[in-house]
Amino acid sequence: MKYLIAGLGNIGPEYELTRHNVGFLVLDRLADHQKVNFKTERLADRAEVKYKGRQLHLIKPNTYMNLSGKAIAYWLQELKIPKENLLVIVDDLAIPFGSIRIRQKGSAAGHNGLKNIELLLGGQEYSRLRFGIGNNFGKGQQVDFVLSNFEQEEFKALPEVMDKSIEAIYSFATIGIERTMNFFNK
Repeated sequence: MKYLIAGLGNIGPEYELTRHNVGFLVLDRLADHQKVNFKTERLADRAEVKYKGRQLHLIKPNTYMNLSGKAIAYWLQELKIPKENLLVIVDDLAIPFGSIRIRQKGSAAGHNGLKNIELLLGGQEYSRLRFGIGNNFGKGQQVDFVLSNFEQEEFKALPEVMDKSIEAIYSFATIGIERTMNFFNK
């Protein structure tokens, strides 16, 4: 069975360690664990890993966050992966740092990357792993917050939360979205 695991982020060194790039960071860590490298291909950097008989196609769209749907739609079609085997990893302001939430479908909640995916996939029916980045910012400072680097204490905690996200990705691919939600949404 094939799965498309899409981590959202922005390309370029200035965004590399920002909160908005947590989708890229999770997939980079997964690729490191599996000792595979990303290769730049059409609309995305892509790597492939095998896990318990499943093929996980990891993509980091290089279209910038607001056009992520273009890369996801392309790779779903190119690899002939059904939408129910798609998992999108995205940062979420509404969830405290250190927590993750897995959903089978849902609204974009103001996230421009998810809005574009919704538009190009024709709806909200795709799974997503929401990685909490917290909301420690003042009025009107949301953009600056998501595009800023994690604080020192957050950097220390980041590997543990990324590893929990990787466990959730593996769970999604092996036991399905519903059971994965039961295990990880506490």
